[in-house]
Amino acid sequence: MTVMKKPETLKEAVTHYCPGCGHGIIHRLVAEVIDELKIREKTVGTAPVGCAVLLYDYFNCDIIECAHGRIPAVATGIKRVHPDLVVFGYSGDGDMAAIGTAEIVHAVNRGENLTFIFVNNAVYGMTGGQMAPTTMLGQKTTTTPYGREIKEAGYPLRVSEMLATLDGACYIERCAVNNAANVIKTKKAIKKAFQNQIDKKGFSIVEVLSQCPTNWGIATIKSNEFIEKEMMKIYPLGVLKDKGD
Repeated sequence: MTVMKKPETLKEAVTHYCPGCGHGIIHRLVAEVIDELKIREKTVGTAPVGCAVLLYDYFNCDIIECAHGRIPAVATGIKRVHPDLVVFGYSGDGDMAAIGTAEIVHAVNRGENLTFIFVNNAVYGMTGGQMAPTTMLGQKTTTTPYGREIKEAGYPLRVSEMLATLDGACYIERCAVNNAANVIKTKKAIKKAFQNQIDKKGFSIVEVLSQCPTNWGIATIKSNEFIEKEMMKIYPLGVLKDKGD
């Protein structure tokens, strides 16, 4: 019989996330991968300004809090000074796709040997559910009460597709955590992204479509369906780039 235990890389702490939020699932997947690869003692995470701002309260490894959008720069500095460490970035769409766009583009373009987890829930979650660069056309937020319109706000930003055009990108995959099958696939992708760094293959990023029932204004079960029926139309799952060996 298989017994589910708390990963060693997670602390004994109750998270601050809203009920139904996908961050807790993603945290566990990252922690399980770190445990399985036996790299906890040499892993350093970089935390965003956003819903995951308290990452250091939940992970039992070194975590550095970064200025809003500056995770790629901080992670680059750590990795260059200590290339023997395993460095990962954990960022939301408001952090990476907005103020941090230039940072992530140039870090990927340089081919920094890093692992990034990019959580896309299509809104600014921590600050009240405002429109984010990833907000979909017609999607209602606190700053687009009638839905996002092209004329005023432009199109949703597909970060993974954009980064996949850069020569420095090693591995980019978009996943989701809206059902058990996708959770399993997401863990596999995260593990590959960490292994790529260990093998010195270059920059790997896993985008994860995640639930935000509170700011979407819908029930938890409906939020899982929203990812399947709405988000995946704009953000289809799959591998966007994989240089392999």
